[in-house]
Amino acid sequence: MIIKGKIINDPVYGFLRFPEPELIRIIDHPWFQRLRNIKQMGMAHLVYPGAVHTRLHHSLGASHLMGKALDELRLKGITLLPDECLAAKIAILLHDVGHGPFSHALEHSLVEGISHETISNLIMQRMNEELGGLLSKTIQVFDSSYPRKYLHQLVSSQLDVDRMDYLNRDSFYTGVSEGVIGYDRILQMLTVINDELAVEEKGVHSVEKFIIARRLMYWQVYLHKTVLGAEILLINILKRAKELVKRGEKLFATPALSHFLYNDLAAKDFHTDPVHLNKFCQLDDSDIFTSIKVWQENDDRVLALLCRMMVERKLYKMVLSSEPFTIETLEEKKAEAIRLLGIPEEDIHYFVSVGTTSNNTYNINDERIAIAMKNGMVRDISEIDNPIVNQALARPVHKNYICYVQ
Repeated sequence: MIIKGKIINDPVYGFLRFPEPELIRIIDHPWFQRLRNIKQMGMAHLVYPGAVHTRLHHSLGASHLMGKALDELRLKGITLLPDECLAAKIAILLHDVGHGPFSHALEHSLVEGISHETISNLIMQRMNEELGGLLSKTIQVFDSSYPRKYLHQLVSSQLDVDRMDYLNRDSFYTGVSEGVIGYDRILQMLTVINDELAVEEKGVHSVEKFIIARRLMYWQVYLHKTVLGAEILLINILKRAKELVKRGEKLFATPALSHFLYNDLAAKDFHTDPVHLNKFCQLDDSDIFTSIKVWQENDDRVLALLCRMMVERKLYKMVLSSEPFTIETLEEKKAEAIRLLGIPEEDIHYFVSVGTTSNNTYNINDERIAIAMKNGMVRDISEIDNPIVNQALARPVHKNYICYVQ
């Protein structure tokens, strides 16, 4: 059977071409198609109604950018074998395949102690067995064990095609123009020095804009206080559902969600029993939201209230501050919530809580963005003359929050 390539019309980049039959096998796989039903931006659509694009959109776009990056490197005389290029394209195509429902919002709520990157790796290993070793080199690129380090850096680093796509794509779908970056300029300025990814000096300002755009998008979109509140509400709903199940109560849930509600799973379980990974790969946003709609009528008043808040978009009131909130403020909000809702004091933490959130725009202690200077030196972007990305911008920003009902 001859498998033809695909041309996919993407609203961000136009036509995306996938001529390789191996890529088509991955795209058509049920575990990749599952990403159609997982929102890229979790609960952000409750603030930005256009933000309903999916992990599948993002993965296809990132693979497209990977192809453009590899083409630029080859034009600069960097030797890349066809199977290496294919491995890199598949690695970025599958880099998010381990995401659960609503992406990062429920990262550790269904299974504690296991990241989506680990699940992605496990899925790739299972698919590799199924596809006769097709992903062997892909897995090496993904986990950074392949000798050409820069291929992994294109998949995961502080200047990877993953971030290039999600900044542009999320900006497009939210309408927040601060996230628009010159990805094409950055891709054209990429080079390789000592087997590591670098950017030519003349592309430094495009990289600086990329870093600043990421900072702005985090505080304006990803960590927007209402988005944060919606994610906390979603986490609390799953937490309450698990608590009720542990008490012996029977809750409606789809078969895939039931598996994670009624089994107290840890990271090690994914490595020892393939059933858990199979069930995880059946989960998507619809499992969670269908259950939430039904739970609105549950006999447990706490669960019912939380679910109605989500369905009717009556979210927590969120206040952010650079200073921690006092015990007095927290107790005052709890007393108000008890009076307003008539909820027992032992359950009021579902409706009033405090916490912190943070964003690290550029981590100088992580794998840095290297700039290839005209004089032959390689310097970190934070160390060039008159750097915009300086020590102040590199420091993580922490904010305290209090969320409550009113």
